[in-house]
Amino acid sequence: MGEFSARDMKRRRKKFRWKSTNYKRKKLKLWKLEPLQGAPMGRGIVLKKKGVEQKQPHSGIIKAARVQLVKNGIQVTAFVPGYNAIRFIDEHNEVMLEGIGGSQGGAVGSMHGIKYKVTAVSGVSLSELLKGKKEKPKGA
Repeated sequence: MGEFSARDMKRRRKKFRWKSTNYKRKKLKLWKLEPLQGAPMGRGIVLKKKGVEQKQPHSGIIKAARVQLVKNGIQVTAFVPGYNAIRFIDEHNEVMLEGIGGSQGGAVGSMHGIKYKVTAVSGVSLSELLKGKKEKPKGA
């Protein structure tokens, strides 16, 4: 590196920045391609309730719902956490979704293909419904 090499150094630095995953995601705005488009939560309409089999070596059926997001019409599968929580959800209900929290926005544990979880049904928190503290609105 000589006395007049600043321009070269700058150009080289610019080129190698693209090797960084964080830089690349920031510049290409890759989070905009995800269903929630970078938002922490999203609203959706339940299309159907379904059971999803777990990955090996676990066995059992994960209660899930197929949800169509309001903001862009993309359909995703969302996990319904809690014992008998699926009973509080009906088709055409409005639900709030958030990411499950896997690395890089992926699935967690033995739930393959499920990246979101239901947090609220018709504006009422799912945990409060499960505890019996609140009831779902009658119109919903």
